[in-house]
Amino acid sequence: MTLYTIGYEGLTLADFIELLRVDGIEHLVDIREAPVSRKAGFAKDDLAKAVTAAGIRYAHVRALGCPKPIRDRYKKSGDWARYARDFKIYLAAQTAAVEDLRRSAATARTCLLCYEADFNRCHRGFVAEAAIAAGERIRHILAKPPSPQAELALD
Repeated sequence: MTLYTIGYEGLTLADFIELLRVDGIEHLVDIREAPVSRKAGFAKDDLAKAVTAAGIRYAHVRALGCPKPIRDRYKKSGDWARYARDFKIYLAAQTAAVEDLRRSAATARTCLLCYEADFNRCHRGFVAEAAIAAGERIRHILAKPPSPQAELALD
């Protein structure tokens, strides 16, 4: 199994959907706690309509989003290590949502969505790691050609 992730930062809606199509994504899982966006087409309802029209299922899973207090602390401090620790503690309590994600990824080509282009500075990497097992892969869909770090195997 491969679990995909994508951030829409810097992308138009058309380019975003094309990237999903290129990788054959069947199910887009929006893991923003609050799926709102000032960027045209990326608020929950608009995005759901656009990806559904492209033949991709859409689901918003709030439980896999980063809680506002953790995000706010990170914005003030810039302490990524603390952000990661706090989010992983929160994520450990979201067992049902993680298991649902795992089942989805086992039956359909599934992609996690958040805003940040850099998967190294986004909670979606932690969510993906929590949902895969040994030997399974995470593939980060990037707007430019992937680096060797863009695909990781958990061994």
